[in-house]
Amino acid sequence: MPAPRRGHVSIPSPDPTAEDRACDTHRARGLKLARLDDWARLSAEISRTSRARQKTLGGTPVAELLAFGARADVVGAAEHALLSGRPDPKAPLLDGIEALEQVLVEYPEDPVIAAIVAHAHMDIAWAWRGTGWEVEVPVRNREAFAAHFDRAGDILMPFDAKGTDCPLLAAAFCALITGRGGSPREVVSRYETWMELDPRNPRAYRAMGMHLLPRWHGSYDRLELEARRAAGRSYDLWGTGAYTWVMFDAIAQDSEACARLDLDFFLEGLSDILKRTHDQHTVNLLAAYCASTMGATPTGHDETDYIRIQIAAAADGIVRDHLSELHPMLWAHAARGFDNGLRVRCPDMFAASGQADALRYMNQVFRRELATGKSVVFTEDGPELQSA
Repeated sequence: MPAPRRGHVSIPSPDPTAEDRACDTHRARGLKLARLDDWARLSAEISRTSRARQKTLGGTPVAELLAFGARADVVGAAEHALLSGRPDPKAPLLDGIEALEQVLVEYPEDPVIAAIVAHAHMDIAWAWRGTGWEVEVPVRNREAFAAHFDRAGDILMPFDAKGTDCPLLAAAFCALITGRGGSPREVVSRYETWMELDPRNPRAYRAMGMHLLPRWHGSYDRLELEARRAAGRSYDLWGTGAYTWVMFDAIAQDSEACARLDLDFFLEGLSDILKRTHDQHTVNLLAAYCASTMGATPTGHDETDYIRIQIAAAADGIVRDHLSELHPMLWAHAARGFDNGLRVRCPDMFAASGQADALRYMNQVFRRELATGKSVVFTEDGPELQSA
C-alpha cells in the first residue's frame, strides 16, 4: 500500500513587504531633499514626524529614516572608498562630509541638522574602523575613527536632547558615547534619555543591552539590573517586554550573558511584546530570532545551550499563533545573528537563504500535520489545514 502523500506549507511572502516599502519611501524622501539642498524642508519634516513619534508599522521611527536618507550619499561614498580598508590616497573621502559641514554652518542652531551631520561623522568613523578587535585595526584607521567621533562630539555639545524633545538627537548622543567610551553610568544615562523620549522604540532598548556587555561599556550584573529597570519604567507600554528587548541582542552575542539570563522573565516579556504588537514585521523578527538566532548550532556551553533551546522552542507558538506572512530578509539576518557589520553582496540570494531557513523550520513545526497528507496554508488569520 503506497504511503500517504505528504502535504506542504504555503505562506505569502510579499516582496517588498509593507515595512520595506515604508522604509524605502522615507529614506528616499530624505535623500531627495538632501540632493535638492532643501535642508529647511527636510529639518521641518523630521521635526514634525519626530514630535508625533511617527513610526512605520514595524516600529521604525520615520525621523530616523529621513535622516538616514539625508546622509546616505555621503556615508555611502565613504564606505565604498574604504571597502578594502586601504583607500586610494586620491579618493575624495572628505568632499561629502565637508559639504554637510557647510550645511551645518548655514543652520548652526538646528538640532536636526546637527544630528544628521554628527551621525554622518560617526558612520564614516565606523567605516574606517570596521568591526574587528582593536588590535586588528591599523593606526591610521584608528586615528580617523577617533577624529570623526571627536568632531561629532563637538557638533552635539551645544544641544540638549530633552530640552529639544528630539529622540533623533538622543540617539546621536547614545551613538557618540558607545563609540567614544564612557562609564556604565554615563551610558545608561544617555540611553535612559532616549527611552524616555521614545519609549515605544525597541531599537533604544536593544542598543543599550548590547553596549552594557563587558566587551563594550558595562558588566553582566549591570546589564541584568538595567534590563529590569527598563521593564519597570515601561511596564504600561510593554508589560515586561522591555527586559526582553534589552537582552535580545546581548544574549545572542555573548554566551555568558545568555547563561545568566532570567529565562522565565525573558519568555514572559516575549509574550507581552506579542500581545502589544501585531505587525508581521515584528512577528517575523521574533520568530526568526527564536528559531534561527537562538536555535543555531550549540555553543558547547551547557548553561547557555539550555537557555537557547528553551527560547528556540518559543518559535513554535509564535508561528502557529501569530504568523500570517513570511519576511525572508529577517530570517536571513537572524541566521547571521543580526550582524550590523554584515555586507550583503547579493540581496536576492540572501533573501532566498532566509526563505529556505524559514520553510525548513515550518516543515518541522507542522511535521505531524504534513505527514497525514494535509497542507498548511497561512492566511490573514494564521495557519489553516487543508486537504491535499
